[in-house]
Amino acid sequence: MICSSNTISITRLVATALAVLALGGPVRGDVPGDLLAKAQAALSKRDGIAAEAPLRAAMRQGASADDVRVELGEALLLQGDRREARKVLYGGDFRSDSAAHGWQLRGRIELIDGQLAAAGQAFDQSFRLSPNNASLWVDIARLRFSGGEQAQAIEAAERAVKLDPKDPRALELRGLLVREQFGLQAALPWFEAGLRVAPEDAGLLGEYAATLGDMGQYRAMLVVCRKLAKVDPGNVRALYLQAVLAARAGQTNLARKILLQTGTALRDMPAAMLLNGILEYRAGNANLAVGHFDRLLRIQPDNLQARMLMVRALERQALHAQAADIADAWAKQAFAPPYLLTLAGDAHAGLKQKAEAGAYLQRAQIVGMRNPVPIAPGQPLAVLALAYGDAPNFAANAVPYIRGLIAAGEAGQAVAVADRLRLANPGAAEAWLLAGDARLMAGDRLGALDQYGRAALIRFNLPTLQRIDNVLRLVGKSAEANSVVARYLRQNPGNPQGLKLLASGRAFLGDVDGARRIEAVLAARALRNPT
Repeated sequence: MICSSNTISITRLVATALAVLALGGPVRGDVPGDLLAKAQAALSKRDGIAAEAPLRAAMRQGASADDVRVELGEALLLQGDRREARKVLYGGDFRSDSAAHGWQLRGRIELIDGQLAAAGQAFDQSFRLSPNNASLWVDIARLRFSGGEQAQAIEAAERAVKLDPKDPRALELRGLLVREQFGLQAALPWFEAGLRVAPEDAGLLGEYAATLGDMGQYRAMLVVCRKLAKVDPGNVRALYLQAVLAARAGQTNLARKILLQTGTALRDMPAAMLLNGILEYRAGNANLAVGHFDRLLRIQPDNLQARMLMVRALERQALHAQAADIADAWAKQAFAPPYLLTLAGDAHAGLKQKAEAGAYLQRAQIVGMRNPVPIAPGQPLAVLALAYGDAPNFAANAVPYIRGLIAAGEAGQAVAVADRLRLANPGAAEAWLLAGDARLMAGDRLGALDQYGRAALIRFNLPTLQRIDNVLRLVGKSAEANSVVARYLRQNPGNPQGLKLLASGRAFLGDVDGARRIEAVLAARALRNPT
């Protein structure tokens, strides 16, 4: 029996070896080695269509579903067919040699569908089987960022790069997180490092082009966009970025023509809705512009820029009643910007309502620093308290409750609620910002500044900068505020909001010439890029 068994084993080993040599690839179960090799080669190039064909052929030749489950699921996922990918990946068991990747793909589907808890459970299973997989750590970082755990996402991305310094996805994600954490300039080396490894990677080329564009390096952006279009013909992101570039150059018709080439791919993308609305407004199609802005406001009702643009488009059509209705809800708020107040005043003037128009226009003329005010809660405090009590560590419940407490004069309690949310979400910059906001409303300016500074260590973006700048000026540290703004602009050169803050700060310190030079730059840019 021992000899017989050994003889059979040796015979099988020889047969397997001969099959590998004959087919030119590995053998898995009943999957022919050449078909498996073709599929894996296509997957390495992120070509789901080319990967699916040999896998389907293998199944027609007798391969079991379990033998190709992981590769077929990944091929379908790369094609964007999540429904079929889910059926395949959840339709049976994984082979032991591909189970880690199978669980990872299950987690990836759940992450795309917004099921963060299920994604975490799947990634945990994959981690138990393959803890040092750089690709898995990239997905873990994406999960953490989606869940608001920004600091933990940074740690995961750093681990992915350490495990595989040449993984394009790890380098891309590290660049994205660095862009959020420090700014545009700091992100460039990460994208460039990724492109040295994978010079034709569409994801890296897209992020690199977008970052260059945000920095105002439009010629370089166009070069990268053209390469992206060559590598991936019809890439909608390349087309969108070129449309943005044309729009910034004032070439409205060209920008519209480029956007038309994207078909319906960008229909539900908020930035594309905004761009389409602006382009139609420029082209004199105010009615079409209103349609784009209206769709955007339905999914982003707090988008103040879209609201102002929609009011202006309605005014162009002399639809004063509709314009007033859209503007009033926000123009009545204490935080309404001067431009919105002006638009509201014009709308009421068109309706011959002189008193309302005069009140808005008078408010619009008020200049100088205005202290921040909280957004009023939409429900009674008792109702907000009930929702908060059910899930106190979720921002969706905590934020309205904090607003309600501040409006009711309970600033101390608002700070306590904000601190509880921060302690439950220490890796989320927004939680630190909220804790700072509550302290500022309570009159604790230095405490607010401390919280904002801690948020900046995680994510030094424009909202963080604006808060730090405001508090530094409130406590009489205008020179320090200017330094912080200048540091932000070194990483995000040409940012209009940052330039406006710096111009205001220069003027406050008596540097009128410096302020005028900055304002001249902004004015010239406005002429080149009219909205």
